[in-house]
Amino acid sequence: MSRNVSAYAKKYLISDANRIIHMIVEKIKSKVVSHLSYFIGSQTEAVVVDPQRSCQVYLDIAQREGMTIKYIFETHRNEDYVIGSRELAAFTQSEIYHGPWPDFKYGNVLKDGQEFTVGKLKVTAIQTPGHTPGCMSYTVVDLDTGEDTILVCTGDTLFVNDTGSTDFGGPDKRRELSEQLYNSIFNKLLPLGDHVILCPAHGSGSVCGGGIAAREWSTLGIERRMNPFLQLSQEEFIAHKIHEHHEYAPYFRIMEQYNVEGAPFVGSIPKPKALSPNKFREKIEEGATILDIRSSIAFGGRHIKSSYSLPISRLSMVGWLLPYQAPILLVVNNSYELEYNVQSLIQIGYDNIEGYMTNGLGPWSKAGFTMESTGLMTVSELRNRLQAGEKWTLLDVRSLDEWKKEHIEHTQNIYVGLLQNRLDEVSKALPITVICKHGNRSSIATSLLLRNGFHEVYNLLGGTDAWKRAGYELSRS
Repeated sequence: MSRNVSAYAKKYLISDANRIIHMIVEKIKSKVVSHLSYFIGSQTEAVVVDPQRSCQVYLDIAQREGMTIKYIFETHRNEDYVIGSRELAAFTQSEIYHGPWPDFKYGNVLKDGQEFTVGKLKVTAIQTPGHTPGCMSYTVVDLDTGEDTILVCTGDTLFVNDTGSTDFGGPDKRRELSEQLYNSIFNKLLPLGDHVILCPAHGSGSVCGGGIAAREWSTLGIERRMNPFLQLSQEEFIAHKIHEHHEYAPYFRIMEQYNVEGAPFVGSIPKPKALSPNKFREKIEEGATILDIRSSIAFGGRHIKSSYSLPISRLSMVGWLLPYQAPILLVVNNSYELEYNVQSLIQIGYDNIEGYMTNGLGPWSKAGFTMESTGLMTVSELRNRLQAGEKWTLLDVRSLDEWKKEHIEHTQNIYVGLLQNRLDEVSKALPITVICKHGNRSSIATSLLLRNGFHEVYNLLGGTDAWKRAGYELSRS
C-alpha cells in the first residue's frame, strides 16, 4: 500500500562516536479502510503497531533503517481489515502482543502498564477499553531526551476530531462500554500531557468513526481543545455514544474470525491474469462477479451487464456486496489502478481475483460484445423535472446520520450497504434517481438496482454537495 510520512513522523539523527543512532516514527496508510499503522524504531530495534496484511512495507523500512522488528503490538481486534501480525512475525521472528479480549489464538496477552525496551525507547502498554473490552494503547518515551511520553498509539480509542464507537457489544453493552471509553480518554490518555503526539489507527473515511478529520496528525492538547467529543460532560459524552449510529458490513464477521484465529498468509501480493475479452466473458459465464472500478460517469456511460460499479474511492464497499467465495473480475483503466485495487482487496480478505481487463472497456467494445448504460442526471436537470411536476422515486443511499443532517426533500433513505436486502422497499412504478454525497455510493446503488431488474435508474452526479453548491434547498430531520 502507499506509504505516507506525516509532518510529525520525522527522523531524528544524533551522532554517537563513530556511528549514527537514530529514532524513527513512520506512518503507513492503507487507503481502502483509511487504516494507519506505525513503524517506531531506535538504534537497531523497532516495533510495528497494528500492521496491515501485506507486510512487505515494514520489512522494507526495517532494511532501509538497519533495524530489526522486535515486537508487534495490536491495539485491538480490528473489524474492518485483516491484521498482518502473524505473517509479519513469521518473517521477522518478532513477538506479538495484544489485549486480554477476545481469546486470541496467537500472541501474548499484555498486562496493564507492561513495559518494553526498544533501543533507547520505553514503550508502555495501557489498557484503554471502550471501543472493545480489550483495547490497548501504547505510550513511547525517548529515554535519550527525558522521561516524558512523546507519543501514544491509541488504536480506535481516540481519533483526530472523533472517538471510537461503542456498539460492537450490542445494545446491552452500550452504556458500559461508553463509560469505559470516557474513562480511557479522560483518565488515562489526556493526563499523558498536551504535548503528546496522537497516533490513531484510522483517518478520515473509516467506518470506525463518523467525524474523523481529514487531518491525520494531532496532539492530545489539540484534541483536548478542538475535538467536539472532548468538550462534553461525562453524561453528555456517554449519552452521545449510546445513541450514535454506525453501519457494519457483513464482511466484518470474517475479519473478526481472521483476526482472532489468524488469517491465511498472503505472501507477496498476487498478480491476477490479464484476460482477453473472450476469456473474460467465459469467466462471467462460469459465475465470476465483475467489479467495475472506473468512475461513476464512465460506468453510467457504458458497462458490462451485471457489473457492480465500485469507484476506487469506495472500494471497501465490496464487503457489503460480495461473499468471500465469489471469484472476482476487475475492469480497470490502467496498471496503477490494478495494483492498488488488488492490494486493497487483499487487505480486507478478498483473495479470489480471477483476472482483469485494463484500458477500461476498450477491448470489450472492439470485440463487438454488448454493453448497457444507466442514466446520469445533473442536479439542475433533476430540480427542473421535479418543479415541472414529474413523479420520481428519490433514493438517498447515504447513512442515516448523513440523511438526518440534510437531504433533498421527499427522499427515501436506505443506506447503500443495506440496499441489497431491502430492494422490496424500492418501488419500480416510477423512475428512480439515486443520491449520495458526491455520486460514488449512488453509482454502487445504481448498479445494484440494475442487477436486480430495475430499469429506469439515474445516478445524480455530484450528489447533495452539487445540489447545495447550486443553491438549492435541503431539508433536515
